[in-house]
Amino acid sequence: MTSDAPELTEIATQLDTVAAATTRLLDTVSALTDADLVEPSLLPGWTRGHVLAHTARNADSLVNLLLWARTGIETPQYASAFLRDADIEAGAPRPLREQFEDLTAASERWLALARVMPAESWQAIVRNRQGGELPASRVLWMRLLEVEIHHVDLNVGYTYRDWPAAFVARLLPQAVADLSAKEGIGFTVTATDIGYTGAVGDPETEITGPAAALAAWLIGRSPGDGLTGELPDLAAWK
Repeated sequence: MTSDAPELTEIATQLDTVAAATTRLLDTVSALTDADLVEPSLLPGWTRGHVLAHTARNADSLVNLLLWARTGIETPQYASAFLRDADIEAGAPRPLREQFEDLTAASERWLALARVMPAESWQAIVRNRQGGELPASRVLWMRLLEVEIHHVDLNVGYTYRDWPAAFVARLLPQAVADLSAKEGIGFTVTATDIGYTGAVGDPETEITGPAAALAAWLIGRSPGDGLTGELPDLAAWK
């Protein structure tokens, strides 16, 4: 066993988690109709078709980051913000069959490349579309976030209550940490089911409830159903 074995085992586990989440998403999409895709999603201004087009193009953008990590040749996640948005708009009106085939193919391209990445490439530093630097291993979590959160955004029965416990346990503290960087808000969140407590800014009040409900509220996917405490207004996170 090499020194890389534990890390590669964790990488493989994360990839299996993304693959399972992707299968759940594709199962949901396969049951939709063309008419379903033109209906509003949970994201303001986006139809379900927009969500699917974005999720497919996100997979391709993360292929770019893995190629960057593997080759050392800088490959931006997206060529430009304009082209990113244009691709989503162009892909949104497509019929279900095209959307499903595209999302399946894009997801498989990303997973196939990720599964053959050399161990050392996971430590390479790349940049996300906002310009933040991160190790390539973080791309695994980036893809899982996209699949799980946008599955909920489709608004076709899969909700934050369906998120796996391990996903929620990682998402909740990240959402707390991200909000802590913003000024003008302060509260403590306490997850009544997993024993997690985290502070946002200078705590002035306490919000309690199940971990999944807290996470969904923090990222703008829930108005705060099932939570107790005085809830401040929060903008959507992703």
